[in-house]
Amino acid sequence: MPSPTILVTHPDFALHPTPRGHPESPERITATLPLLRSSLPKTICWVEPGPGTRDLLRSVHTEGHIRRVEEASRDRLVLLDQGDTYAGPHSFDTALLAVGAVTTAIDRVASGEATNAFALLRPPGHHARANAPMGFCLFNTVAVAARYLQRKHGCRRILILDWDLHHGNGTQEIFEEDASVLYISLHEHPLYPGTGSTLEQGRGEGEGFTLNLPMEPGSGDAEYRAAFEEKVLPAADAFEPDFVLVSAGFDAHRDDPLGNLQLSEDGFAEMTRAIRGVAERHCQGKLVSVLEGGYQIAALGRSIHAHLCALENR
Repeated sequence: MPSPTILVTHPDFALHPTPRGHPESPERITATLPLLRSSLPKTICWVEPGPGTRDLLRSVHTEGHIRRVEEASRDRLVLLDQGDTYAGPHSFDTALLAVGAVTTAIDRVASGEATNAFALLRPPGHHARANAPMGFCLFNTVAVAARYLQRKHGCRRILILDWDLHHGNGTQEIFEEDASVLYISLHEHPLYPGTGSTLEQGRGEGEGFTLNLPMEPGSGDAEYRAAFEEKVLPAADAFEPDFVLVSAGFDAHRDDPLGNLQLSEDGFAEMTRAIRGVAERHCQGKLVSVLEGGYQIAALGRSIHAHLCALENR
């Protein structure tokens, strides 16, 4: 019997607080989990993670950054940047749990216990820089995952595909001089954070291992399909990854309030099947996806459902 697709999550991901009306709200967990429990195929296995560790955070982040987030996670909400990234009671512990979720997913997939996995977590991570929080993100969870794959599982070539509405500037910056990680991003442009032009292709030994595909406002399923066929899949296949990570933001959905893209649930499913194919061709299907954005709650739930069904090859 084939190994299952697993969903790694925990109700405590709702504990990270944000101000009333903030897009990155606990409702992303509290409303989505019941919907998925009632609608997902029973063959998908639910797994609860334990917490991550400071050592995992140190593989990507400075000690000063880690301490700053921990100190802010005490008795009140604290604004950590000049925009809208907050920490408060439980934030540090929730962010550690997010790291634990991705490492749990990786261990299950790497061992063959699972075919692939999705980590449904918050806060998101791909804007977090090595020394600073940014864009709702405290720690860069997918970057920690990549370093964990290298150090624990000996992976030499890791593909990170990021289809969040916003460019993952933190992830790009962390790996921009690293030829062992191919970072591919599709994102609306122009939009926050203003990075992610086609001219940004990595630096030094990492030159040529960053591929940015800015998408014009109004782009939808057809435009993303073309980008995959013309750019994403050829680059991914040429790289021949040992493991695939996906920064799976669902805020490029046509109903999301933060952007102007027009992806549907079917579009997310199609991208999922395409990147699952890359993993099957090159690394025995080893793929872990991680929730990033997605702020229209109903659309988020439907998109995650479509993503998980496509991971399971339904």
